[in-house]
Amino acid sequence: MTALDLSSPVAVVGTGTMGQGIAQVALVAGHPVRLYDAVPGRAQDAADAIGARLDRLVEKDRLTGAGRDAARARLHPAETLAELADCALVVEAVLERLDVKQELFRELEDVVREDCLLATNTSSLSVTAIGGALAHPGRLVGLHFFNPAPLLPLVEVVSGFATDVTSATRAYETARAWGKTPVACADTPGFIVNRIARPFYAEAFAVYEAQGADPATIDAVLRECGGFRMGAFELTDLIGQDVNESVTHSVWQSFFQDVRFTPSLAQRRLVESGRLGRKSGHGWYDYAEGADRPEPHTAEKARPPAYVVAEGDLGPASELLGLIREAGIQVREEDEDHGTRLVLPGGGQLALADGQTSVEFRDVVYFDLALDYRRATRIALSASQDTSAQTLAEATGLFQALGKDVSVIGDVPGMIVARTVARIVDLAHDAVAKGVATEEDIDTAMRLGVNYPLGPFEWSRRLGRNWAYALLDDLHLRDPSGRYAPSLALYRHAYATDKREGSTS
Repeated sequence: MTALDLSSPVAVVGTGTMGQGIAQVALVAGHPVRLYDAVPGRAQDAADAIGARLDRLVEKDRLTGAGRDAARARLHPAETLAELADCALVVEAVLERLDVKQELFRELEDVVREDCLLATNTSSLSVTAIGGALAHPGRLVGLHFFNPAPLLPLVEVVSGFATDVTSATRAYETARAWGKTPVACADTPGFIVNRIARPFYAEAFAVYEAQGADPATIDAVLRECGGFRMGAFELTDLIGQDVNESVTHSVWQSFFQDVRFTPSLAQRRLVESGRLGRKSGHGWYDYAEGADRPEPHTAEKARPPAYVVAEGDLGPASELLGLIREAGIQVREEDEDHGTRLVLPGGGQLALADGQTSVEFRDVVYFDLALDYRRATRIALSASQDTSAQTLAEATGLFQALGKDVSVIGDVPGMIVARTVARIVDLAHDAVAKGVATEEDIDTAMRLGVNYPLGPFEWSRRLGRNWAYALLDDLHLRDPSGRYAPSLALYRHAYATDKREGSTS
């Protein structure tokens, strides 16, 4: 099954920001495009707005003047649904209400040809439920574009329970012909991106609610240590706290209130107070003119240790040993079957976050996972009230000697980046095991949809196949609510690896 022919008319119903964006994508690709909106006059307004954006593309040399004129000639506002009768594809981008979408598609079925492909751009509703109202649900597919549609490459192509394979394939190939990067997905709450991205927000909020660190510090660690483009607090301020919480709540409810997707009470209070982020002028941060932006906690300068003793290879943080040597600090290596840690001159220990807490051990400081320890500009350290001041100072001085800012947070198991990445990896494995999408499509979706520095499976391979399971298992022992319980898929993944290596531990 191939993409729609460029001579085939495409219709977009709903002319808000997303509807206009989808229409522009189809138009620039070469299709005749019909715009329809139930509110009189809006389709014409949308056509005018798209025309203005085409002018700007010409000004930026992204479109020729002739191309703009030809596109404008292919764009037609429609006053009635009947004018969509000859369209080969109709994409809806109307209000996110199941009854509204179902009624629209029932009306469209009476108008369009039998071979017309119907698509919903829903981001939170079930494609299966929307199609349940149709006489022929096999031709309904989800085409979830990301905003702004003309700029962001990802499109989730969602097959409902009754969607025909031919319909999904045609939608997929059409999206690709439009210059997008499509990924195939089963009809699951949140699809790929909004399902697997939940821990990025949830774990940041959980650390904040546990008084482990303030928003500015958590955001800085996610950016400067984890390699994420934005921190969770600043990103939800940009998205809108009400929008982000609504998606979280929808996924949580759709999974029958699965504890892994539990919404944040702190975010709920923010929404209740009207602090919705940038659009309201205040969210986690104050956006009023002249308002001070809070700075992340950064430790005072400390003296670096003269040497460290490396017990084991530090696992995913093994590159630190080379960086320490480059900084002129002696590394004494000792073979230890049970250790992946550094011993400091004062006798204290420094270990990579593993889901345990400092208070459980004598004089241990944990450090967080980094995407790239060489390029990271900030490292988070975690210590308990029982950790000696000397050990914390030596750990701080060590990372400062490597050119890093140091943020000391509370005794939070799994810290910030480590627990976030582990949970993302777990949800990704769970999604593949349940037939939601392939590993490749999940990695593509998370890189392009939310700008993650690595896809979950890329991260998993880099960290070691047992790493996420071991960290979550330790976290689950300390918080047995089920939130951190590793999925069966992740357990099987880790166990199979151990077995091949001759161990069943």
